[in-house]
Amino acid sequence: MRELVETARQWAAEGRAAFLARPVAEQGFGPRDPAGALLVDARGECVGALYRGVFDAELVAEAGAMAAGATARVCDVSVGADEAARAKLTCGGRAEILLQPLSAVPAAWWDLLGEGVGVALVTRLAEGAEHAVSEVVRAVDAPADDAERRAGELLATRRPGRDALYGERGLVFVEAYPSAPYVVIGGGGELAEIIEAQALLLGWGAGLVGSVAEAGKLLEARRDAACLVMLSHDPEFDVPAVRTALALGIPYVGALGSRRTTARRREGLIAAGVSAADLARVRGPIGLDLGARTPPETALAICAEILAVLGGYEVRALRDSDGPLR
Repeated sequence: MRELVETARQWAAEGRAAFLARPVAEQGFGPRDPAGALLVDARGECVGALYRGVFDAELVAEAGAMAAGATARVCDVSVGADEAARAKLTCGGRAEILLQPLSAVPAAWWDLLGEGVGVALVTRLAEGAEHAVSEVVRAVDAPADDAERRAGELLATRRPGRDALYGERGLVFVEAYPSAPYVVIGGGGELAEIIEAQALLLGWGAGLVGSVAEAGKLLEARRDAACLVMLSHDPEFDVPAVRTALALGIPYVGALGSRRTTARRREGLIAAGVSAADLARVRGPIGLDLGARTPPETALAICAEILAVLGGYEVRALRDSDGPLR
């Protein structure tokens, strides 16, 4: 969705008759982009990625068939195994696609997406699905209804997500686009560079820091998306930087090192006044227990653990094993 921002702004400024399409419900297809969306205009131009383009022509036709004055249209699309293979989809499937005129999508939605902040869009469809009202929602402490509550839950996962809530008044569609994770890497060297490359491959951001001051500044600046990966074994750097991350509520805090180094860090954090609850949030030894040996494998194990933690998944971490670290 974020990759559509500039096109959406340009088309809106031109007054172009255009539509935003995204799936409300899906079955099949195999692994797919949870943030997939498509912009189509009345001339048939398509921008974005939705099921590798297999439904683009159909969605252009559906958009053209939308009644004058309608602000939404839900259409069913499906693809069989042979067509899916030609489109290089993992498998066939079916989906319900929500189409909305670009003019019905709040401009603030595109502005906030463009700024990279975490934001959700709540779309309430009236019975018959020909009219809808969309509103932008940021994370709120006291959600006003189930839609805002669900938006907050999805934003908290730090991964794009969608959900459809069905009630007496019709369908409420919730789309959440959290800020992409930003990995703050404490220390340098080969592993730091590979972790940075792995993070960028995943569509995340990353930055290398070499001091407590640098770490604190970047963690604060990226507070809504930051994760800390501490590689340095310097007690004057790792302990205060980890403590800062914990104090800021950073959702993922990990530190590389042997069990001996991990114990030393723990003692340092206790001496610095870190609570038992916060100590339990520190991932160390860092990474998932994948049997990693090389720097690229270790970087993969670390990024995989970040992904699991941000998504709320329980997986076997090195800190939960009692065998030797390879």
